[in-house]
Amino acid sequence: MNPIVSCTLLITLGLGTTITFASSHWFLAWMGLEINTLAILPLMAQYHHPRATEATLKYFLTQATAASTLLFATTTNAWLNGQWDIQHMTHPLPITLFTIALALKIGLAPPTIWLPEVLQGLDLITGLIMSTWQKLAPFALLLQIYPANSTLLIMLGLTSTLIGGWGGLNQTQLRKILAYSSIAHLGWMILVLQFSPALTLLTLFMYIIMTFSTFLVFHLNNATNINTLATTWAKTPALTALTPLLLLSLGGLPPLSGFMPKWLILQELAKQDLALTATLAALTALLSLYFYLRLSYALALTMFPNNPTGTPPWRLQSPQIVYPLALSITATLTLLPLTPTITALMTP
Repeated sequence: MNPIVSCTLLITLGLGTTITFASSHWFLAWMGLEINTLAILPLMAQYHHPRATEATLKYFLTQATAASTLLFATTTNAWLNGQWDIQHMTHPLPITLFTIALALKIGLAPPTIWLPEVLQGLDLITGLIMSTWQKLAPFALLLQIYPANSTLLIMLGLTSTLIGGWGGLNQTQLRKILAYSSIAHLGWMILVLQFSPALTLLTLFMYIIMTFSTFLVFHLNNATNINTLATTWAKTPALTALTPLLLLSLGGLPPLSGFMPKWLILQELAKQDLALTATLAALTALLSLYFYLRLSYALALTMFPNNPTGTPPWRLQSPQIVYPLALSITATLTLLPLTPTITALMTP
């Protein structure tokens, strides 16, 4: 794709998110979400491949359905309350429709079947944008008016953590595994949204940092399935040694940074007398941890057959920029001791 066109689309993507962030009117927020969707569609379809075209079409239809539901919810709220302001959504009907629309838009379970298939049809950089940046605008709306229907949110959260863990167990494609990982992490965020919005924001930031690192590692090694992970030792041996720690951090294993949000969320759920919900969420996290361990095993404990074309790549200088990856991996592995400082900064 032409660099000018790519730059224009990325600026438009940022503009859509900024409009949603800054809006207090429902129509402006909806317009920002639509700009976001329309800007990423050419990026998804830039490679003329049937899988990319199919993924773009599925994403467009899903986002159009979610946007129409959201517009219907806001119109219903204006009809019932006479207000278009975001802070004035109080009736349970538009709140429920609003929650379902944003759940569909960001990929929460159960209407989440589109996310793995769409992510599988994209390249890793576009998949990174969809897994991180595209979550910001919907979460900005959820944090401004977090729904009071606790049963709906808890059911969405638990279903997402279960499907995110269970769906990734038998996958061999890395992009599908990352999609199910995204679903599971979104479930954790939704579980604690109504009790501690600041903790949801912290979990979202940690998820973005960890997912950014994982996508860049796979992109640097040109890895798309589990079998290709065995060849990474010949390309980037130092990075291959760090990647299992990165994956275990994504699974929430202490003493890595990914343990922090899960620990704080379980603590908050226990404070709210939701011990059963916390127990079920912790058990579903074990499912996710299993397929992260599978990836770690494929990286660290398996070796591709030694061949002349597989051994020399590590001696060649890579043209790719690795400084963002170095910073994100450092944050992914070492932020747990700073938990008191981070929670103090995030808590109002």
